[in-house]
Amino acid sequence: MKKPVFAMLLGGVLGVFDGLTALISAPQEAPNIVGIVIGSTFKGVIAGLIIGLVAQRTQSLAIGVGVGVVVGAVLAWLVTIGGPYLWEIVLPGSVVGLIVGFATMKYQGAKAPAART
Repeated sequence: MKKPVFAMLLGGVLGVFDGLTALISAPQEAPNIVGIVIGSTFKGVIAGLIIGLVAQRTQSLAIGVGVGVVVGAVLAWLVTIGGPYLWEIVLPGSVVGLIVGFATMKYQGAKAPAART
């Protein structure tokens, strides 16, 4: 599996948990949780794609993690425009970006089997 695909899958899975943090940070939003989780999952997939493409081009763990945090924070910030929950959205989004960036940089992918002679 290539790094962008790995990062998108991981970002999507972690996006679900990112969305579920709304039940803790803003319990009054519980009636909207399905939309929040779907949006966070989509945000995680998009962040994973960007992080995975960067990870393909560099071997630097610091760059991968830094890009992950920035992409996670920016995408989360875009969600908060016009809304009241800035830090409740940006912090979990940044953590998702950090985890996806770190895991993607460490991911080695499937090893090709050695050719028999």
